[in-house]
Amino acid sequence: MNCECGGNLEITLARNVQQLLFPKSSPICDWCCLGVKNRMARGLGGDFFDFLTMPDGCQAVILGDVTGHGLHASVVMSLLYGYLHRCSLNNFSPLETVLETNHFLQSFAERSQKYDHFFSATLFFGSIHPKNLEMQYINCGNLPPLVKRGEHLFTLNSTGPPIGFFDQPEIELRTFDFEKNDRLLLYTDGIAEAVNCEKTPFGLRRLSQILMNTDLNYLDFLEHIFEEMNRFGTPDPPEDDCTAIVMDFHEFMPPVRSEPGGVPQKKASTA
Repeated sequence: MNCECGGNLEITLARNVQQLLFPKSSPICDWCCLGVKNRMARGLGGDFFDFLTMPDGCQAVILGDVTGHGLHASVVMSLLYGYLHRCSLNNFSPLETVLETNHFLQSFAERSQKYDHFFSATLFFGSIHPKNLEMQYINCGNLPPLVKRGEHLFTLNSTGPPIGFFDQPEIELRTFDFEKNDRLLLYTDGIAEAVNCEKTPFGLRRLSQILMNTDLNYLDFLEHIFEEMNRFGTPDPPEDDCTAIVMDFHEFMPPVRSEPGGVPQKKASTA
């Protein structure tokens, strides 16, 4: 009994420490609205995400999923999370960041053939310039992010294999130019591959239809995705970690400045 209670306390502590790693809120931008919703399958998990302002002023958006579930996935996730921070804030390019992170995971995998497969992950890393809304991105094995532009749907397909598997992976850097009123949706496989009691997957097609047919603000839209999963009959809590990020783009608005004499200019709306 004492061992069981002690184990539960340790899991609770590990879960609380993991939650400390995640951003406490979405960044406030003058050019987009950004939100995230995350649900771990077991309180602890391998999904990770972050929003980093790079030294060059670009906004980095990171989403990934470590191999496996539970405690061991959360340990690897924490290592990976910290290393991505180090690379990003040292002004590495997106491609340098991903290649260095791949090498970092490989260095652990080489130490044990028994556990080497746990030191791997899917990773989407995008860096968006606020003024022209150009994104440089790498998608290493993550399910393709979706972009809604009016009646059109774009997919940001994989540009390389999941990180941690290969010494010298072939990874391609691509660009995507966002426009005003675009909506970007990033998600992990816990959403698209969730199944109901009949073992029918929620599916990318259903998720795409929700994106194209829903006209809610970005925060309500995130809630709507998870509500639709519940209606579909996926388990609650989920069997796999679920994370969704949404970005709504609008025109760049310069920072508010005061007129001579201290009278503020009209403030541009932000989210």
